[in-house]
Amino acid sequence: MRRRVAAVVALVVGTATVVLGVVVSVSQFPRGLGVLGCVVIAGGAAWYGVLRRGIARVAGLYVAGVAVVGAVVFVVVGGRFGVDLLVVVGLLVTLAALRATMAAHVELPRVPAPQRPVLFFNPRSGGGKAERFALAKEARDRGIEPIELKGGDDLEDLVRGAVERGADGLAMAGGDGSQAIVAAIAAELSLPYACVPAGTRNHFALDLGVDRDDVVGALDAFVDGGERLVDLAEVNGRVFVNNVSLGLYAEAVQRTGYRTAKIRTLLDTVPDALGTGGSDLDMRWTGPGGRGHRGGAAVLVSNNRYRLGRAVGSGTRPHIDDGLLGITVLGAPADGGQRRPQRPWREWSAPSFEVDADRPLPAGVDGEALVLDAPLRFRIRPGVLRVRIAHQHPGSSPSAMAPEGFRAGLVELARIALGRDRASASSTPRRP
Repeated sequence: MRRRVAAVVALVVGTATVVLGVVVSVSQFPRGLGVLGCVVIAGGAAWYGVLRRGIARVAGLYVAGVAVVGAVVFVVVGGRFGVDLLVVVGLLVTLAALRATMAAHVELPRVPAPQRPVLFFNPRSGGGKAERFALAKEARDRGIEPIELKGGDDLEDLVRGAVERGADGLAMAGGDGSQAIVAAIAAELSLPYACVPAGTRNHFALDLGVDRDDVVGALDAFVDGGERLVDLAEVNGRVFVNNVSLGLYAEAVQRTGYRTAKIRTLLDTVPDALGTGGSDLDMRWTGPGGRGHRGGAAVLVSNNRYRLGRAVGSGTRPHIDDGLLGITVLGAPADGGQRRPQRPWREWSAPSFEVDADRPLPAGVDGEALVLDAPLRFRIRPGVLRVRIAHQHPGSSPSAMAPEGFRAGLVELARIALGRDRASASSTPRRP
């Protein structure tokens, strides 16, 4: 009900504000045009910010705030506080209503807390987030046993050893590669798993609905958190939580110097990866229509489909429980005898996928540089991971309910205002 009221306020007040802004811009030109320009910039930046999280949200709302200040300056300089002031107030009310409307929070079913949960943490991940946030102490305060991953330790051995000693809940504070190892064991043994965003980018945490800015709060998943079932993917039996990249990027990350000069290394890789004998000729795969292809500058296989392009929520997965791999091929395949121009980008979903080659293929698996023997066989494992998420965290991906652009956003606002919010129903995580 609260979202519906906020949507009505956003639509009504927003429309009135735009109309008043146009009137002001015409009747008080050119000062009024400045007020209207600031209103438009603030509205666009706020729309961008409220539908995102983390740095993107902060940046969008910061720009919106600067634009609001600019509008106020125009009002003060003009010395007229009538309709101008109404425009600024209307803008602020609209922004607040938009934020309340688009704030996504899924109520997950509460489940009993594990009796002997364990937190594995990598003190080097994320520039030392574990130490900065005193994760070991915070875990103990919540009845969670912390186990530090030290140099030379095998994470899988540590996890299996903890399970043998009676651990009944597994949490990982580290990068997505480490998350995949712990998640795979949790899925294998049907144990609850919690993702603590202590890595650098924490893509998996974002799409699970974990607040990446609340590292310590993520531990509450094993105190009074809710549970949802999500998918895992694997390539040649190796589990990954985000994606596997092949081709140009995968070959670049293998090279010495990539970490210190990423752009230059990528450019240096192009002639090798796309030229004779490079990955553009080596990779062979079958498209969604069943036809065989070869080539492509890059192939990305993900655990569920990413939203790509310029839409709101781009780079995230709207769902992580669809039971399908996301497959994207960048660059036209080298199909012999085909003269029609090919699209440079193709994307589809499937439960399995295979890439063959005449040599082992460099691959980026959840950001880790590996070389995998061909053929590479990908498959999805639907609903195998029992994820615990703190009750105060969103519980779903930022793009799960986000519309595909401004026009779709207006349509979604209208639906919410009319009580026909289909997005929230379709984005509810699968329950155990």
